[in-house]
Amino acid sequence: MADFHNPDGDLERFRLRVGIAGLAVLIAFCILFGRFVYLQIVQHEYYRTRAEDNRIALLPIVPNRGVITDRNGIVLARNYSAFTLEITPSRVAVLDQTIDGLAEIIEIQSKDRKRFKRLLDEAKNFESIPIRTRLSDEEVARFAAHRYRFPGVEVKARLFRQYPLGTVASHALGYMGRVTDRDLEWIGERGQEANYKGTDHVGKTGLEQHYEFELHGETGYEQVEIDAGGRAIRSLRRTPPVSGNNLALTLDAKLQEMAEKAFGDRKGSLVAIEPATGGVLALVSSPTFDPNLFVDGITPENWKDLNDDPKKPMVNRAINGAYPPGSTFKPFMALAALEAGKRTPAQVINDPGFFTFGNHTFRDDKKGGHGAVDMYKSIVHSCDTYYYMLANDLGIDGIARFMGSIGLGQRTGVDLGKDDSGESKGVLPSPEWKRQRFKRPEQQKWYAGETISIGIGQGYNAYTPIQLAQATATVANNGVMFRPHLVSHITDARTGARRPIEPQPIRTLDWKPQNIETIKRALVGVNKEGTGARAFAGASYEAAGKTGTAQVFSLKGAQYREGGVKKELRDHALFIAFAPVENPRIALAILVENGGFGAQSAAPIARMVFDYYLLGKVPAGAAGEDAAAVENDNDEE
Repeated sequence: MADFHNPDGDLERFRLRVGIAGLAVLIAFCILFGRFVYLQIVQHEYYRTRAEDNRIALLPIVPNRGVITDRNGIVLARNYSAFTLEITPSRVAVLDQTIDGLAEIIEIQSKDRKRFKRLLDEAKNFESIPIRTRLSDEEVARFAAHRYRFPGVEVKARLFRQYPLGTVASHALGYMGRVTDRDLEWIGERGQEANYKGTDHVGKTGLEQHYEFELHGETGYEQVEIDAGGRAIRSLRRTPPVSGNNLALTLDAKLQEMAEKAFGDRKGSLVAIEPATGGVLALVSSPTFDPNLFVDGITPENWKDLNDDPKKPMVNRAINGAYPPGSTFKPFMALAALEAGKRTPAQVINDPGFFTFGNHTFRDDKKGGHGAVDMYKSIVHSCDTYYYMLANDLGIDGIARFMGSIGLGQRTGVDLGKDDSGESKGVLPSPEWKRQRFKRPEQQKWYAGETISIGIGQGYNAYTPIQLAQATATVANNGVMFRPHLVSHITDARTGARRPIEPQPIRTLDWKPQNIETIKRALVGVNKEGTGARAFAGASYEAAGKTGTAQVFSLKGAQYREGGVKKELRDHALFIAFAPVENPRIALAILVENGGFGAQSAAPIARMVFDYYLLGKVPAGAAGEDAAAVENDNDEE
């Protein structure tokens, strides 16, 4: 049988296959070598950084929040250290079992578990997360005895916000709360995202919110080496945080506390201002609340109690409550008339007890009227008819123009809350305002008769207590208007340098000195012989003031009788004042909701505040209501 094998051909084919295979191996090696060069040389820095990132983690260190003190150095907001029980998830085998075991020796409520779960979702695996805050010494000791059972669990000291005076000045100070998505958006708009890594609480209202970025400080960082499982091995480097700046206020804490007590259990507001600077001496919204409830997250029960309370303690009436000014509006009307040349101090009108305009009769509260009335008498005895006539002569445009110049119907810009979003504008009525306020054409028309009630501080008029206080301070300061503010200076945490908040006049109104003197003389007369005389009887200083009463609901022509209406439908009581007249140190506006006459409820509070601030007299308790003022004060509107 013939042999058909070709040894030479087979060898050639074998060599070809080996050559092809060798070439393929060489190409693969070249590709591999090229990749090696690319990764090790070209991309060296990139992958070195990636490796470092996997090996090293940055843990934020939250700074110590700045302290807030009053004008005399009394601490209103500070920080304190408390023990917290914290879990590092990466070092715990079974998280739920660990928490259940901890609950056997330390009380852990459902709210603690919910908070822990929320924080767990937001935190990194190697960060410690608090499961319980503010442990007692006994609880710390119990955990220490069982610590060996709980790897990855430890007790740490953390800083918490504290308000030593409790409810005092809570609406001014505001409160802290957990960071929300809305807060993060606001922080991002200010370019502060990096500085808030690790921060879980921010200011929600008041000064805490307005000065958040001053108070917060600069976040520090700790470089921690971690293993492949994300467990922290050792600390490499630490950049300490910088504490927040401290705020020194214009507020007088003792005056604030006394003014709050003066209201007793009544609803209302008081704003006291230093006329020469615009510094707020006291800002009261009654009832108040305890900001300490919010420090570590308010309980649902406490939150429900605050929100369901019919007295609305969370509402800052001083800057958000808008009320008709009542007769406290009349001195500003009189000054407007003098400046516009519509009245002279000696010009007399006859008050028959009513003013007829068109088909409507506007009545004075005093039956039979006040007879012959000049400007002094119109203010001292609060003659409605005088101001009905004056409103008609000035016209709504003239009234709106003057009242706008003294800040009524505008945000004051007080340093509370986020920007100016927390402050109400109130309502300064005008034809333009009405066109913007209402949708239907028939509602947008301004009727001449509407101007008449504006003249006595009723109608559409609605202003905040801080607006009335600012306007009163402007009159006391002879037309120089300042922006109300609560911070006197800021102390830099790094250098200790003081950065003053320089009081700058918003505007200087070119009022004639004789006109200002006419109004001041009449306001003094109110407290000597008029509606405020009972409250200021025997005062050793000269105070200027004006009582006011604002209707809560329409009587439809019937005469007001306090005993005939429910308490919540009683008139609001108002009072504006400043003292001493020759050199005003304090100007204020007071509102007592459903307080009746201004002389009855508001004026006694003013007397108490002035006596304390000017004379150092400490009252025994809340200001009483002057029941006799109801019977004898027939001159209020």
